[in-house]
Amino acid sequence: MSEDNDLKIRIGTVDDMDEIMDLAMMACDENGFLNPNPAKLAAEIWPALNQDHGLCAVIGPPDGMIQGVVLLRIGNMWYSDQVVVEVKAVFIHPEYRSAKGGRARQLCEYSKKVSDTLGVPLIIGVLSNNRTEGKVRMYERIFGKPAGAFFLHNAATGSFSRTEH
Repeated sequence: MSEDNDLKIRIGTVDDMDEIMDLAMMACDENGFLNPNPAKLAAEIWPALNQDHGLCAVIGPPDGMIQGVVLLRIGNMWYSDQVVVEVKAVFIHPEYRSAKGGRARQLCEYSKKVSDTLGVPLIIGVLSNNRTEGKVRMYERIFGKPAGAFFLHNAATGSFSRTEH
């Protein structure tokens, strides 16, 4: 496993698309509550990799495998013209979650830095039935007290079965 000083956060590029899509599908398998549509995932990720209304930051050793990713999109809330940075997903490959380095924490701190640099609010949430309490505690340490909660009816995250198209 990588030590903390071997980790680097960088802005993802279009060359990272396949690796990021693999992580996105893993994230959907673990935390999604509806069947993922790879084309819709790509439609969010590709513009971010081109820094079009967002960005994708990745973490791992320099010139090594991407071990985690955060997808940031810049847009408006449905009720306002003001701009926000929305964290669509933070996902760390399962093999690296218990490794030294705090990859998720680093990507969250990076997201805060983007928000601070742009001078716009950041919105992030936890929508998961898997290790939820730990994720919420980490987010509270980084972002402060939550401003709400998510609820699901007739669904649980990670419970769908992906079908072949």
